[in-house]
Amino acid sequence: MKIRKTLYGLLACVSILFILYALVNNYLIDPGAKGFISQKTGLKRELHLPVWLNVMYVHVAFACIAMASGLLNFSNRIFEKSRKFHRFNGYVYLVSVLIVVVTSGYMAPYATGGKISSMGFNLLNIIWPVITITALVQIKKKRITRHRNWMIRSYAFCFTNLLIHLITSLFHHGFDLVYATSYTIGIYGSIVLLLIIPEVIIRKIAQS
Repeated sequence: MKIRKTLYGLLACVSILFILYALVNNYLIDPGAKGFISQKTGLKRELHLPVWLNVMYVHVAFACIAMASGLLNFSNRIFEKSRKFHRFNGYVYLVSVLIVVVTSGYMAPYATGGKISSMGFNLLNIIWPVITITALVQIKKKRITRHRNWMIRSYAFCFTNLLIHLITSLFHHGFDLVYATSYTIGIYGSIVLLLIIPEVIIRKIAQS
């Protein structure tokens, strides 16, 4: 129980800080995404900026909603007080994930790093909904522990953007690789970590 409370407290802090950062950075500090777009070189498709920005705004908004709703549904206190809210909020999370995936699918062909980066995002856009729908199937079958474990796996993908940028910064600034190459490494590196980290957490919870 102590491990669960510690993990949830850490998760809450990271999630809330990242949501605030994403909202402030994308809607207030750099609403035109000039810093990010400046790194996009050698695009084979013409980037229609107004459309791309609107899709990005929707993408960021629902990514934040998914992160917030997922965080709330991991709270035992909220679950015990209102299972109806937990169920409703679960569907909010599911819909948010699907919208994030659809908008990501639109932006994938314009990904920094070219086709190989686009392929990485398309892979993410397959893995995340499959895992999330699996969690839904498990709860429909009343398999609560399996549902929770699949939700842990799903929720990890809410941190895709965070991990991509952390890994990108490490290779770009730490190892002096060009930004596009660092970004591609960030995409595939995040996929690996997002599949491994939840398994470690699930084992820790099981042991507790």
